[in-house]
Amino acid sequence: MTLTFVGDAPGEFVRQVVPTPEAITVRQHHSFIQLPDENYKPRASDPRTGEIIKGHVTLGSLRVRQDFLIAEGLLAPYEDGKPVSPKMQEMALARLRQLSAHEVGHTLGLLHNYLASTKDRASVMDYPHPLVKLKGEGAPDLSEAYATGIGAWDNVAIAYGYQDFPAGTDEKKNLNEILQAAIARGLIFISDQDARPSGGAHSQAHLWDNGANAIDELGLVMQVRARALNRFGEKNIRAGAPMATLEEALVPIYMYHRYQTEAVAKLVGGLNYTYAIRGDGQKAIEMIPAPEQRRALEALLQTLRPEALALPERALQNLPPRAYGYNRSRETFSTRTGLTFDPLAAAETAASVTVGLLLHPERAARLVDYHARNNNFPGLGEIVDKLINATWKSSSSAGYHAELQRVVDAVVLYHLMALAANNEAATQVRAFAWQKLNDLKSWLEKQAKKANDESARAHYAFAAAHINQFQSHPKETRLTAPVEPPAGPPIGMDETEFCNFDYARK
Repeated sequence: MTLTFVGDAPGEFVRQVVPTPEAITVRQHHSFIQLPDENYKPRASDPRTGEIIKGHVTLGSLRVRQDFLIAEGLLAPYEDGKPVSPKMQEMALARLRQLSAHEVGHTLGLLHNYLASTKDRASVMDYPHPLVKLKGEGAPDLSEAYATGIGAWDNVAIAYGYQDFPAGTDEKKNLNEILQAAIARGLIFISDQDARPSGGAHSQAHLWDNGANAIDELGLVMQVRARALNRFGEKNIRAGAPMATLEEALVPIYMYHRYQTEAVAKLVGGLNYTYAIRGDGQKAIEMIPAPEQRRALEALLQTLRPEALALPERALQNLPPRAYGYNRSRETFSTRTGLTFDPLAAAETAASVTVGLLLHPERAARLVDYHARNNNFPGLGEIVDKLINATWKSSSSAGYHAELQRVVDAVVLYHLMALAANNEAATQVRAFAWQKLNDLKSWLEKQAKKANDESARAHYAFAAAHINQFQSHPKETRLTAPVEPPAGPPIGMDETEFCNFDYARK
C-alpha cells in the first residue's frame, strides 16, 4: 500500500494512488503527522517514481495514560486484598485499537470527521471520548468505552476514494451516488477548521464528545462525574503510592465534563451547516432552534452550581501537599494556597471553562446578529442576564458552598470585563457587556450596604469597586485572572502535539 496524499482541498479524498516524484512523505510522532525535514526520511520509496512503498506509524503512550487515569478515577479499582480490575487495561487497549485505525486512515488520505460522534460513532477519524454509562446501581460501565471496528463514514470515504469500477462505467455518476447515499443517511463530513475553535458555531462538530444530542450527553456526563467524585478516595491509587498522587486521578474526573461542555456551548448562537455544493441537495445553513439554545444555556449554568463544583470533605481529607520528589505538573491543578491542595482554585478552573466558552466574543457576536434577524432567538443581553441571575444573584449559600459561589461570581465578572475590553470584539458586543457591568454595579452597591455577612459584604463591595475602576480606567484595571486548567487532550501533551497532519508538494 502506498502512503500518498493527493489533493489540496479539505474534504478531497484520495481517488487514486499516483506514483509521482512529488509524492508526499509523512512522519508521525505521538500521533502528530507532519512532513519530515530533509535530514529525516522514515520511509522506503521507489527511486524511479518517488512512490512511498513503506511507512511507519508511531503511537505514543499519552492517550493510554489519560485513559488509565480516567479509569482509575471512575472505578476506584484498588481494593485491599483483591486483584485489580482488568477493565482499565481493556479500555486502554480499546483506545489503542481505535487510534491505530485512525492513523492508518490518515495514511490513506482521510481527514478528521468530527461530526461522526453524533452519528453512532460513524468514523475512527473523529476524536473519541470514552463513552461511559451507569449501571442500575450507579457503577460505571466501561464496556462500550470505544467503538469496535471502522464506522459507516469510513466505508463511504474509502469507497469514494478507492472504488474500482468496471470498464465503461459512468464513474462520476457512481461516485455521486456514493455521496448522495451517505447524505441520505446523515453521514456528513465536517473537519478541523470548524470543530477546533472554542468560538466555533457548528452545533455537532466537536472534539472528545459523544452522543447524538450534546445537551443530553452532558447530563449523563455530569451524572457519571458526580458518582465518581462521591466515592473518590484512597482506592483510586495503588497501595504504596503517595496520597498526594490522588490528584492525578482526580483531575480528569473533576474536569470530566470539559469537552462535552464545549460541545453544548456551541449550540448557543450555533448553526448546523454543511460543505454544500450546488446541486448536491444538502442544506447549507440552519440556525439552532431557540428552545434548544435556551436548553443548552440551562445545562451550562448547571455546571456552575456549587453543588456541581464541590468536592466531598472525605476526598479533601485525602489530598495532602505533594510528597518530596512529586512536584506539581501540568497534570495537576494550579493553586492559590501554596503547597496545599486548593479546592476553590479547582472550582475556579472548571467554572472558567464554562463561562469563557459562553462569553466567547465570536459567540457573543452571533447572538447579537441572530437575535437582530429574528427576535425569537436568544440575544446576548438575555444570555448575560441569565448568567448573572444564576451566579451573582442566585440564592445565598453558607460555608464552603458560599465560597464556591463567590469564586464563580468572580469568574463571571472577569470574563464580562474581558469581553467589554476586547478590542477585537464587535462594538455592540462590547456595548452589551459594558451595560451589563453597569447594571451589575448598581445592584452590588445596594447588596454591599445591606449584607450582614462580612464575607458577602466584602465580595459585593470589592466587585463594585472593580467595575467602577474599570469604567474610569479600563486599561489600568487588573482583575485576578482565573487559573489555567490542567493539560487536556490528551493529558501531559504539549498543545502543538495533537494529532494533526500537513501535506504539501516537496
